Amino acid sequence: MAQENGMNLFEAAYDCLMEADLSEKVARLQRLQIDWSEGRFAFEPTETIEKVHDAGRPDKPLLVSPKDLPKRRLGSREGHAALMHSIAHIEFNAVNLALDAIYRFQDMPYEYYRDWLGVAGEEAYHFQIVREHLAHLGYAYGDFTAHNGLWVSTYETDHDPLVRMAMVPRTLEARGLDVTPPMMRKLRSMGDKRGVEILKILLRDEIGHVEVGTRWYRYLCEQRGLNPFTTFTDLIGEYFHGDLRGPFNFEARKEAGFSDEELDWLRQVDAQAAQQPVPNGG
Repeated sequence: MAQENGMNLFEAAYDCLMEADLSEKVARLQRLQIDWSEGRFAFEPTETIEKVHDAGRPDKPLLVSPKDLPKRRLGSREGHAALMHSIAHIEFNAVNLALDAIYRFQDMPYEYYRDWLGVAGEEAYHFQIVREHLAHLGYAYGDFTAHNGLWVSTYETDHDPLVRMAMVPRTLEARGLDVTPPMMRKLRSMGDKRGVEILKILLRDEIGHVEVGTRWYRYLCEQRGLNPFTTFTDLIGEYFHGDLRGPFNFEARKEAGFSDEELDWLRQVDAQAAQQPVPNGG
């Protein structure tokens, strides 16, 4: 660390987190990564840690409740673009999520910040390539409405890094491992080869991101003398909104560090859900 430069990692991460302009946010993140690689940061905790009700984002897309998102037929050009837009929105939120994981929890080991800065960079790359593909389809990020569910969960878990690691990367982001293969099949059936290639990249990298969350979740459980499995299931019961339903991508989740005990539990959840009636509109 080059203390004499007076650069504070947590302040730099917060500035990037709160930047609303897309191009400037990406530029700030790139500078942050360069400064990190050159060892310019000090790791002094900030005097206060701000609660972030919402991170920096452009005026569009308009955020609505998930139930108010319009249903679009995937086979249409608009439906195709809306799917890619929803993926771009997830990736944009994931950039903010990774930056918040750095800023908010200021007493973690050096490797924790290295890992989450790496995740932020990969999520920004994902956002850029999905955004480019969206432009190829004739649309821009912000042309459709979106919801803010991922950030809401980030805000609700800002009090404890263990809860954050359990609920965001290991639960919400892990859902991406489950839903990406079916989306790839849909895009393949539409002849969208580039879209399939992009989702392959996202799936590969997201396995690594969930693994980062798993690794630090287990680290924190060990530090506190907690059982990782029972703590995880208890936290889902307390913090997860809605029904946890399959199908689950067990192979990808295993690659991402889920234990056999956790996978067996998810199989039981899936089997129980299959016996329940599907909600209206589900």
